[in-house]
Amino acid sequence: NFEKDESKMMCCASCGVAEVDDIKLRKCTACYLVKYCSVKCQRNHRPQHKNECKKRAAELRDEILFKQTESRDLGDCPICCIPLPIDPSKSMLIACCSKFICKGCCHASEVRELEGNLQPKCPFCRHPRTNNDEEREWNTLMVKRAEANDP
Repeated sequence: NFEKDESKMMCCASCGVAEVDDIKLRKCTACYLVKYCSVKCQRNHRPQHKNECKKRAAELRDEILFKQTESRDLGDCPICCIPLPIDPSKSMLIACCSKFICKGCCHASEVRELEGNLQPKCPFCRHPRTNNDEEREWNTLMVKRAEANDP
């Protein structure tokens, strides 16, 4: 593109003035593709530059997003919508619905069940809980799969 060639030549994209000791060119702050000698030149050139500028600015934002390191984001608790903590001891995987739930929501569910003298149920899907070895083994297996990102 012509605008990209102009930025390499170090001259104003609007009037063509070359960068020399007394004239300092400034890059477009959105796309960094073109340079201008003054605000007036930048305003005059804006109609021709606008579409390419928006496109390049979007590409730059995407590059920044994709360069970010992948965090150990478990997402949000499906009940309270608060981000799940990175510390695995502060959230738990529920086997019946395969959801990670924060300990706060699990605690609130347990308190509700105790105060109402209700049967223990899953805080998310309300499936009745069973306390047997098979379910504990299943929970352990599911946690290992979830930590390994195994669907």
